[in-house]
Amino acid sequence: MKRTLARFVLPLALFSVTAFAQSNASPAPDTTGTSVKVGVINIQEAILSTNEGKRDLEALEKKFDPTRTELQGLQKEVEDLKKQLTTQGDKLNDEAKAKLAKDIDSKQKTYQRKLEDAQQDFQSQQGDIVNRIGSKLMEVVDKYAKANGYAAIFDVSNPQSPVLWAAQSNVVTKEIADAYNAQSNVPAPAASPAAPSATSRPSASVTHPAAGTAAKSTPK
Repeated sequence: MKRTLARFVLPLALFSVTAFAQSNASPAPDTTGTSVKVGVINIQEAILSTNEGKRDLEALEKKFDPTRTELQGLQKEVEDLKKQLTTQGDKLNDEAKAKLAKDIDSKQKTYQRKLEDAQQDFQSQQGDIVNRIGSKLMEVVDKYAKANGYAAIFDVSNPQSPVLWAAQSNVVTKEIADAYNAQSNVPAPAASPAAPSATSRPSASVTHPAAGTAAKSTPK
């Protein structure tokens, strides 16, 4: 991995929900003549949309800023030594060249070890946050579905979801996140300052499954 500590990517199969849903569209009649309300939710996006999720995951990012800075420093040391070997290698004697190569190898291993340890630690703590919020979010989904008469809600955040297409009117991701925020009483976090460029800090984007596409997200 060329950059330092990568930002989190939520586990793709964190929740596979095949119940609870709502639609604002007219419910489709079944063969018995009764109507069924079915909707879809992107659990990952809902978690990221909650005030609690934004607050806690942003705090986790800040917690690891010193680690990213350390990793960037180690990476620069390795790159500088490699550049030195490339530009000055033909001027060094065999002993000096061997020592420089050994230093590069040692620092590269140190960097790689620290990077892997930091990634594992980050992902573990991120997973704890996501699972904690996700567990409480499912209670909200349950209440919301029952209160609004939904027969099923399908999670489309998992690539293996059987949902191939759904109208935007069937999506309840925002409604569930809003209901969670109202229940949690966690205020919306203050707007973050503009992120530094990729040259000064590793990329920090979170992959949100985009609404408006077929299959795993829902078209408008």
